[in-house]
Amino acid sequence: MGSLSCCLLLTLSLLGPRTAAARKCDLQGLWRNELGSNMTLSALDVAGIFSGSYHTAVAATNKQILVSPLTGARQHSSAKGQSTFGFTVQWQFADSTTAFVGQCFVDRHGKETLETTWLLREEVRSRQDAWKATR
Repeated sequence: MGSLSCCLLLTLSLLGPRTAAARKCDLQGLWRNELGSNMTLSALDVAGIFSGSYHTAVAATNKQILVSPLTGARQHSSAKGQSTFGFTVQWQFADSTTAFVGQCFVDRHGKETLETTWLLREEVRSRQDAWKATR
């Protein structure tokens, strides 16, 4: 969030060891990005739906940053195991929502990385102000 570009590439890396044999992405768990934000994702159901929480380390507010709920879905896992996904975060400390889309990648050492892009939409007073509501 904040004054970062709407096309910011957010990379999250799973904490904890993974074997090189486990090549498919497992979104469940604790993820942390290079800015210090973290999210926890629940197990995916059979349809690929998940929920969790997001704690951002950056925000354009003077309010206390609170852990915020997220919900999302993963596209059906492909044979390559590097599926796409999307989720939204309903910020508990701001009048805004952020949508993230991305893909999970597994390197040859078994390290999982999420490459994401996001759009944040703030509440504005009128339709005439809508032009400045999305980052």
